[in-house]
Amino acid sequence: MTRPTRALRRLSLSGAALAVSLLAGCGAGQIAETAEKEPSIQGVNLMTDNGEYAVRGLLIEFPGADGYRAGADALLSAVIYNDSKDAVTVTVTTQDARDIVIVDAVRPIPPRSDTSAARSPTIASPAATDASPAPGSPGDATPDQRTEPARIDLPPLSFVRFNAQAGRYFQLLDLDESLRSGQNATVTFDFGNGQRITGPAPVAAALTPVPPPPPIVEPEEAETHDGPDHGD
Repeated sequence: MTRPTRALRRLSLSGAALAVSLLAGCGAGQIAETAEKEPSIQGVNLMTDNGEYAVRGLLIEFPGADGYRAGADALLSAVIYNDSKDAVTVTVTTQDARDIVIVDAVRPIPPRSDTSAARSPTIASPAATDASPAPGSPGDATPDQRTEPARIDLPPLSFVRFNAQAGRYFQLLDLDESLRSGQNATVTFDFGNGQRITGPAPVAAALTPVPPPPPIVEPEEAETHDGPDHGD
């Protein structure tokens, strides 16, 4: 092979390498731009069959190492999308709790001190003279001003957030069963036009490892390790 031929071959290879490099750079730029347009959201992502409605980031907030007890309330995050050209009213329901409401993230409904008492029937005392329900009880005629029904009017081509960034959440009231990280509650989003999304809302896991509980030391074991043995 002559020197001119070798030089021409080197030039061709250099041009091909440059073209591949430019193409690779272009593809990387497109991927990065798409990632910026659609940031990653934790939780489950769901969509209707026609692709016009979606729910992203469906997630129950981390309850702590002990989980949620039956009868407790749980905060629920979600972002609801309406990609259709018509306004819709979205109603959110669940089969795993008594109700779902919208609450202020700064002032959610405080947990009940005794969740079992909320489920056990009460027997009125014969000496009782005030039959009005206690504030915050299911029979209270005055709704809690911190809550709204889980019903949202969503304009066309828009979305709405329910999470810490938005300053409001959904809240599941009076869970039917206990829930721990990794378990789910079923939630339904009805868009009022025959389109409905039903899916699992997983309970979030801890972002950092939960410290192990302190070891339980039996009295006999404590006496055994209490100082050196002075026996003969």
